[in-house]
Amino acid sequence: MIQPTAMIVSATLRQSARPLASVAIRVTCTLSTTSAARRITVAPARSYSSRPPVEAVASYPPSPLKKKITIQALQSVARKGDKITMITAHDYPTSLWAERAGAETILVGDSLAMVALGYDSTVSITLDEMLHHCRAVARGSKRAFLIADLPFGTYEACSKDAIQAAQRVVKEGNMEAVKIEGGKDMAETARAIVRSGIPVLGHIGLTPQRLAMLGGFRVQGKSSASAKVLVEDALALQDAGCFAVVLEAVPAPVAEYITRQLRIPTIGIGAGAGCSGQVLVQQDMLSIFDRFVPKFCKQYANMSETAVEALANYCREVKAGTFPAVEHTYPMPAEELAKFEAFTAANDRAAAGAPTTDRTDSE
Repeated sequence: MIQPTAMIVSATLRQSARPLASVAIRVTCTLSTTSAARRITVAPARSYSSRPPVEAVASYPPSPLKKKITIQALQSVARKGDKITMITAHDYPTSLWAERAGAETILVGDSLAMVALGYDSTVSITLDEMLHHCRAVARGSKRAFLIADLPFGTYEACSKDAIQAAQRVVKEGNMEAVKIEGGKDMAETARAIVRSGIPVLGHIGLTPQRLAMLGGFRVQGKSSASAKVLVEDALALQDAGCFAVVLEAVPAPVAEYITRQLRIPTIGIGAGAGCSGQVLVQQDMLSIFDRFVPKFCKQYANMSETAVEALANYCREVKAGTFPAVEHTYPMPAEELAKFEAFTAANDRAAAGAPTTDRTDSE
């Protein structure tokens, strides 16, 4: 059992633009090795609020990541035979969740076009929209390795466009690497981005930015000939300098063979357990996005149902007048309340045409 620890923290409170006094805050933290919950009691020496100190319960553990994850760390994990964990995120809260869960890599995927912005496909999202979400994700993660998709139309035309888009993702979006879709046809583009100093994650198999050409969400590499092409694509991306390759919607035997052939890690999504790691879209695995669920996705929670139920309870309580309750409101000091009630009573009498009684606060 870890013993409770007390510490004094000096803080300067500001309300609006007016500085208030410095106060001493005593924080008592009780940590138990048998529980992930951390109970924190905050008791100010002097209170500037009419509400009493409250006990906050944080039911989440701290991030299990002990230090900043790098490409070298990811490749070391793969060499040891351990699995790499990757989860998508699209804003500050989902980034916090992913890091607190221990995800070593966070992908700001262009899937957010559908699951966060409501577009019909991933091709609709712009680079500026991606950058907005990248910045939010970066603020929520301090240790995971951060990767972002280059949106459709930002890297296919020429290497110059690709480098400029990748530079914006790193410089403005605060990401550490970019992901591009395509195999041999995109190898030179990947090589150019890598040579500019930006790490690249490749992506082959089902490439959502090319759904129209693929005929929809279809498994890739089901025939021997198409599987051979995927092997060639993966090798070409490795030779171009990619630090890892995503294999999406690929038969497990094909993905496992590709993984054995490469010196760099493979990240599977619907590609079986033989890959070096796995990635899932957070909104799919938590059932936040329920328009459809890919066959390869396991749902670990039904947050959509929970959220709708909670919001419906709120609406019912508002209609019934049971929310807000007393504990959700701010009281007034009795003396000030008496003065205010006298003021409102005088106003009510004046509105009704009755004589008023002179009364000042000084009385």
